[in-house]
Amino acid sequence: MRLAVSALAAALMLSGPALAQQGPMPEDLAWKLLELGRVIDPPKTAALYAPLQQKEPYQGVKVERDVKYGPADRHLLDVFTPDPASPPRPVLIYIHGGGFIAGSKRNPGSPFYDNVMLWAAKSGFVGVNATYRLAPAFPWPAGAEDMGAIVRWVAENIGSRGGDPSRIFLMGQSVGAIHVASYVSHSEFHKVKGGGLAGAIMMSGIYDLTASPAGDAELAYYGSDPSRYAERSSLQGLLTSPIPFLITAAELDPPRFVEQFELLKQASCKRPSGCVRSFTLPQHSHTSEVYAINTPDTRLTDEILDFVKSVK
Repeated sequence: MRLAVSALAAALMLSGPALAQQGPMPEDLAWKLLELGRVIDPPKTAALYAPLQQKEPYQGVKVERDVKYGPADRHLLDVFTPDPASPPRPVLIYIHGGGFIAGSKRNPGSPFYDNVMLWAAKSGFVGVNATYRLAPAFPWPAGAEDMGAIVRWVAENIGSRGGDPSRIFLMGQSVGAIHVASYVSHSEFHKVKGGGLAGAIMMSGIYDLTASPAGDAELAYYGSDPSRYAERSSLQGLLTSPIPFLITAAELDPPRFVEQFELLKQASCKRPSGCVRSFTLPQHSHTSEVYAINTPDTRLTDEILDFVKSVK
């Protein structure tokens, strides 16, 4: 097995940043992620990272659970506010993944995605962890509509919770990143003037539906008519959006996510404003990139903080 993994590592090193390079990830953890490979496997990845995460009750943070931001059953969000209160802080909204048809902001007994909120609270933000409606019951454009409702709720309500409504950052991973990208790129879903965002962060998303065949989950959300995919993609709208954004990918992402990352990055370099901020996270997989937030491995979160500080 170790020989096979070594061969995989060697192959990956030819196509991207070297997985073998020294970093804050323990060597045994790096090997286990390599053994899993370029797959999306939340249960096995969670087993690696859950022991590294904080457990409730959390100290130094006030948590509001299941606040309603709209009429649907899944129109729910959690708010993490540093305790005691402090002057207005920027706001980080996190949008989870789940393949369009599954996923939640939090499952009982799991540290995910409270881990993102705990990192946000200790890093100078008020954190908002939100969920959204799922396909096939709620197809396109439900995700983008829900992003608009979330941003509007935050803009109208976060001031009383210590947040700065003029400094809202919307971050999503996987399908969460797709919904964030849809919102940023399609201004018809904005319920706050100018979109209400200081910036957006998209981790391992899909931006051009026409670049590769749609899978079953995408068909459930976007529909089976490929003639609609270009207008429902976010690529062109992102290139003209005034909202600053950061895109990231993981070195062990499935190939399609890496291809989409490169596609958007290269297309953005033709903008008058120049190339988008981008970052490839060494050693990590599609799932571990977010499960590692709020651990000693700060490579991704350092990039996020640098991006937030760069936005005036």
